[in-house]
Amino acid sequence: MKNVKITLIKSLNGRHDKHIATAHSLGLRKINDTTIQPDNDATRGKIATICYLVSVEDAE
Repeated sequence: MKNVKITLIKSLNGRHDKHIATAHSLGLRKINDTTIQPDNDATRGKIATICYLVSVEDAE
């Protein structure tokens, strides 16, 4: 199964509550936090919601 590496590149201060909750569900709390998640539809949906806050790369 493929994985994606997700990095929080912008602050969560002043963002919508749902966007903050989405970032927390991905394990992102502070700027430059990085997590590796499975590349599936649920994760892609979360990334799409907060795409302006994160950077996404393929993780092997």
